[in-house]
Amino acid sequence: MSDAIAPEIVFDDFMKVDIRTGTIVEVRPFPEARKPAHIMLIDFGDDIGIKKSSAQITVHYQADELVGRQVMAVVNFPPRQIGPLKSEVLTLGFADENGDIVLAATDKMVPNGQRLM
Repeated sequence: MSDAIAPEIVFDDFMKVDIRTGTIVEVRPFPEARKPAHIMLIDFGDDIGIKKSSAQITVHYQADELVGRQVMAVVNFPPRQIGPLKSEVLTLGFADENGDIVLAATDKMVPNGQRLM
């Protein structure tokens, strides 16, 4: 990925990307993934429900420490087939200096399903 700033957009473009908070309720191994990954079930509240996501975050996060953690994800992309898994949301994160992913999250708990404004 490039570190260059993306082209300028207008606010309506930003609002098309629906980023919500959710709490990880279950983590499963994903041995079929090409790169080490976890399958996460994330609770986005009553309106959205529980969605599946695959994330290549195994360097910084063990499965048992992820359950109960609140994360941010894009919930309005179409599902993406990743091997045998249909990933329903894109969990957000940033690459560290080695390219390993660090999860994006709020610094305080907010209601599941809360939209990024």
